[in-house]
Amino acid sequence: MSDEPSLRDVVDTDVPIFYEQQADPDAAAMAAFPPRSEADYFAHLKKIRTDPTVFMQTIVVGGAVAGNLVSWATDSGQEIGYWIGKPYWGKGIASSVLPRFVALVEQRPLHAYVAEHNAASIRVLEKSGFVPGGRTEQHLIYKFG
Repeated sequence: MSDEPSLRDVVDTDVPIFYEQQADPDAAAMAAFPPRSEADYFAHLKKIRTDPTVFMQTIVVGGAVAGNLVSWATDSGQEIGYWIGKPYWGKGIASSVLPRFVALVEQRPLHAYVAEHNAASIRVLEKSGFVPGGRTEQHLIYKFG
C-alpha cells in the first residue's frame, strides 16, 4: 500500500471515521467549527451523500481514511471544504489532495472558509491557488477561479 494520498468515492464505512475526526476537540477548535453530535453528523452525511449537487471524496493514506473533501452549491456560489484527521496533520496530505480535488470540481469560483488562527490551512489554500476574498465573524474567506 502506498503512503501517497489518494482520493476515492465515499463508502459507508468511511462515515464513522469522519465522525470521529470531526468530534476531536482539537480539530474542532482548529477549524472554529463546533462538532456535531453523532446522530446529527450521521443524518447530515446521509443527506449530503444523496444530494446530486454535492461532490465528496475520501482521502486515503496507506489504506487508511485520513479525511475528506467536499464541494457544494450555496446561494452565494460553490463552496469547498476539507477535514483531515488529527493523526495526519502536518504531513502535506491536504496540500497534495486539494489541487486534485479542485480540478475535479467544474464550478467556479470556489469559496473556502478558514479560521483566522489556522495558519496551516491558510497555507494549504494559498499553495493550491486560493486567494483572500473577505471575512466573516469567525472565518477568512478564500476564493479560487
